[in-house]
Amino acid sequence: MDTMTAAPLGLRESKKQETRQLISDHATRLFIEQGFENTTIAEIAAAARVAKKTVTNYFARKEDMALDHQDEFAATLARAVTSRHAGESALAALRRVFEAAVVAEDPIAGFSGPEFSRMITDSPTLSTCLRGLHDRREQALAEALADAVGARPDDITVRTVAGLLGAVHRVLFQRIQDLTLSGHANDEIAETVAKDAARAFDLLEPALSDYAVAEDTAVHS
Repeated sequence: MDTMTAAPLGLRESKKQETRQLISDHATRLFIEQGFENTTIAEIAAAARVAKKTVTNYFARKEDMALDHQDEFAATLARAVTSRHAGESALAALRRVFEAAVVAEDPIAGFSGPEFSRMITDSPTLSTCLRGLHDRREQALAEALADAVGARPDDITVRTVAGLLGAVHRVLFQRIQDLTLSGHANDEIAETVAKDAARAFDLLEPALSDYAVAEDTAVHS
């Protein structure tokens, strides 16, 4: 009986995800073609062949359709800290994860292509939303750092470290966007940003190389 009820639930969830992705894809296409501010919910609904209410049921805000990986973006830095290797500092973990993202040309790191990058840059609403996402990401990082060192998220050291690490990632994200909009291919951007990232993270090494170092649990067990 459990097997029989589980399958329909899975199908319903799969259908919901497909509808959400369909709406997001059509919305993004329209935003790129005619501008975010100029595109209406009605136009998105018509393109996706769904009702306007369906669009608003899946997306509370229009910008959520353009930036539909917000939660993943906001969690990236915190996740790097919580999953750091034994003996690895928060800085080293973040550096390792960012280097891997550059090699993979990960869209979450900023490799979103010229059309998408231009869509955000040309829209005051999306630009503001992106700044808010950077703020959310830094706050999540502060909470992860606080857990790592046994402090409060509003501790001045925690906030300062989160601010420094968050700033490096903001700068590098914008660097990728700027190079994208200048017409550089992703492989060229990756090569340039890998060097830029090394210089940026090196600046923080003297202050943060020993901060929030993960214990080797095997040693203490």
